[in-house]
Amino acid sequence: MTRPIHAIIHADALCHNLAVARRHAPRSKMLAVIKANGYGHGMLRVARALQDADGFGVLSLAEAVALREAGFRQTVLVLEGLFDADELPLAARHGVSVVVHSEPQLRMLETARGLSPLDVFLKINTGMNRLGVAVKDFRKFYERLRACEAVGAITLMTHFATADEAPGIADQWAVFNQLTEGIAAPRTLANSAAILRHPETHADWARPGIMLYGASPFADEYAAQLDLQPAMTLRSEIIAVQTLQSGDAVGYGRRFVAEKTMRVGTVACGYADGYPRHAPTGTPIAVAGKMTRTLGRVSMDMLCADLSDIPEADIGSPVELWGGQVPVDAVAQASGTIGYELLCAVAARVPVCEHG
Repeated sequence: MTRPIHAIIHADALCHNLAVARRHAPRSKMLAVIKANGYGHGMLRVARALQDADGFGVLSLAEAVALREAGFRQTVLVLEGLFDADELPLAARHGVSVVVHSEPQLRMLETARGLSPLDVFLKINTGMNRLGVAVKDFRKFYERLRACEAVGAITLMTHFATADEAPGIADQWAVFNQLTEGIAAPRTLANSAAILRHPETHADWARPGIMLYGASPFADEYAAQLDLQPAMTLRSEIIAVQTLQSGDAVGYGRRFVAEKTMRVGTVACGYADGYPRHAPTGTPIAVAGKMTRTLGRVSMDMLCADLSDIPEADIGSPVELWGGQVPVDAVAQASGTIGYELLCAVAARVPVCEHG
């Protein structure tokens, strides 16, 4: 008998969430970001569910080629660009688009010969200070790209640092507009947060990421408030039940001590499955369809749930770690992290099935 933990990927939720993005940015083409193995949902599985997307954003050339070999003909953008000139022929052969954000990447294109032109997304550093051409270098960089025989269409790109927070996008938005004024080229700026809250930034391409998976980009709003549906349910079962007396402790470090007689269920899920080890007592969890809380420290393969108010719960009772009843954002908030990390961290040992 197999261990009961498993993840369910909801294709219909992925489609719904893409429709939400389109509703917010109806004039923009949608570049669905499916890096990090589709945020833990399976890159090809997500691409199949989102086959109506106008394009896909991935991390590596290998991922881009895998999409092409699976039959996807949309724009496929390598979000960090290429790292070696030897990758250029493969990218050109498969019609992959690449981000260009540095002088070495530009020089690779300038010295390339005999390739079909690659469409490039020129990334400008407007204040994120992570990747991108410096403001002072942008115009010369852009003109060099235009003169390069290995370059096809050019799209202008930047990334917002605080689209999900109070500072917003105004400063970076102003820098981008000033720099690119008068340039007749497509633009892409909006991530999930900007799609939802900053319509002025939607431009030619929008780049929905976390919203596609039914998690919120905002600390002050859950996904359901944004009409987003969870694309992953992480489920398991109760595999043991203990009755504690007052003074009995649970788990490593004795982090939870019972103050009265209570029932505790052991769940087949731990940090080796991707559940956060630092989730404290009180993290929301659902057992037999009812909300309750975790107790004590998360172990490698197990965690404990409070069954005090769920008398019907017993060995074999279903447990939802996150999904439609327990928002992944609520688990993340309790654990001091973000939904992105939890979804991406689901371990390879967790079986995955698809629904919808």
